[in-house]
Amino acid sequence: MSRQKTKLSARMHEFVRKSLVSLKRKPQTIPLVVLAVAFVQYSFNLTHISDTTAKIQLSGMGLAGFCTMLFSLLSFVCFLNAYPHRKKTNLPMLVLMLLMLGVLIFCDTYYAGRITQALTREDHPIVLEAGTQYIAQALRVLKVHRVIVAFGAIFTLLVPVLRKLLRRIDTSLPVEAVGEMETLQLSSED
Repeated sequence: MSRQKTKLSARMHEFVRKSLVSLKRKPQTIPLVVLAVAFVQYSFNLTHISDTTAKIQLSGMGLAGFCTMLFSLLSFVCFLNAYPHRKKTNLPMLVLMLLMLGVLIFCDTYYAGRITQALTREDHPIVLEAGTQYIAQALRVLKVHRVIVAFGAIFTLLVPVLRKLLRRIDTSLPVEAVGEMETLQLSSED
């Protein structure tokens, strides 16, 4: 039993080491993952956004929701073009991507402002009850999305710093661990 734990521990240690090596080579993976989380979070909650747009129907809400989805996808394209494989960073694409992230934050803020306006207006305000809880959910989605996109933009700007910090992490294997890894690899082939 302890031998299996040792093997599992060695495999986990090697997985973490290989992940760190990968991050050392491509530190831009960190902001890419953060932006992917923001896109997935917004996409999975798009029903709440659409239902809110249909219920409130204030000007610009549909356009703001559409722009959020559009610029989310386009920012991925710009991000991947900003960091080409084995080439220098493409600064115009990086600037364009950061502008798109700014537009995303603006669209989320505008949409959230429209929801607040509909909830607090004097004539026929929207009342949050059991049937309209999706509006409160949409407001939460927008707030979380803004925060995640802002972190993605910050991490994108900090890629050179992340690169320097990750280089300080020692991911080399000690000499005695190389022999252990060879026996681990040989035993996994059985």
